[in-house]
Amino acid sequence: MDDNGFLPRQALQTLLDVLRRQGYRTIGPVVHDSVVQYRDIDATDQLPSGWTDDQAPGRYRLSRVDSPRCFAWATGAQALKPHLFHAREALWNVRRDDSGRLAFSEQEPDVRRLAVIGARACDLAALNLQDRHFLHTINDPYYAAKRQGLFVVAVHCAYPADTCFCASTGDGPHAKQGFDLALSELDDGFIVEIGSERGRAIAAQLPLLATTGEQVREAADAITEAANRQFRQLPSTHLRDTLFSRLRHPRWDDVAARCLACGNCTSVCPTCFCHAEHDDAELGGAASRHLREWDSCFSEGHGHLHGFNVRPQTSHRYRQWMTHKLGSWHDQYGRSGCVGCGRCITWCPVGIDITEEANAICAGDLPQEGSP
Repeated sequence: MDDNGFLPRQALQTLLDVLRRQGYRTIGPVVHDSVVQYRDIDATDQLPSGWTDDQAPGRYRLSRVDSPRCFAWATGAQALKPHLFHAREALWNVRRDDSGRLAFSEQEPDVRRLAVIGARACDLAALNLQDRHFLHTINDPYYAAKRQGLFVVAVHCAYPADTCFCASTGDGPHAKQGFDLALSELDDGFIVEIGSERGRAIAAQLPLLATTGEQVREAADAITEAANRQFRQLPSTHLRDTLFSRLRHPRWDDVAARCLACGNCTSVCPTCFCHAEHDDAELGGAASRHLREWDSCFSEGHGHLHGFNVRPQTSHRYRQWMTHKLGSWHDQYGRSGCVGCGRCITWCPVGIDITEEANAICAGDLPQEGSP
């Protein structure tokens, strides 16, 4: 769908109002705890107008700019994952009755409709990968219930961070699919692009004007410039065979000497889906909940099998993460698990750069075992 129109800046509130009248809970980017986060909003003055971000390996800072724009920043710490695949979620409950019998009950999925304002192209690519896993591979009813009620208002990215590399993965900065409406932000308003029939129904209730050729060119030039400004890149979009031929590369030990195995990279990654399950019992023993929580291949417990750990060293864990993310995802989902958002670089406490490590491991001839 290539329909579009122009929404004056002062009319952006109408979009929120229409969505809320349709029964959607609306969330959007706000500045909270010095970070851009997706939180509940009901007014456009809650959006981060006049804010921009400065990101580098291990660094994230917000600063003020003299601009009316609400989306003059790259990414926050999280994409859409926490709203569909909750960091901590009950799957079922059990309670002991007066006779001592155990009664199990299923936790009802969250079916509230949710509208997200401001998703970026990399976020939508990640959402597509999460869909492949939770909807088409494991058929997860909790994810499916939340996904069915999701309405996405994307924003084409014109302000990439220094850690972004979505252009090299083919996932941005222009959002190509996965949205209901998409916005290109200009100083005086937004070009609105329709991406679904649900989006068309919402757009029909907005005071859209005809776009001009100059507006379309300005928006297109901004996206082109955003792609050209990205200097980080992976060596290829398909690294499966190369990575698996370099499992003994000395770089794995080099990066392990710097890696804290803290799991920050997997927590902020919009495609990681590893989790663990455990029971959370009340102190009195009368009831318990069975919980699913985010886990990480960097945690010691993740690699623990009966009686031993298959990944006892940090080098093994980093290698597992990268070879799975950039390699074996091709076997599972037909593409790499990396969408180039750069969050793992920004939020790594020691500034490890996945593009630097991938290029170092994949460059040149295969080193001999035991070579320095």
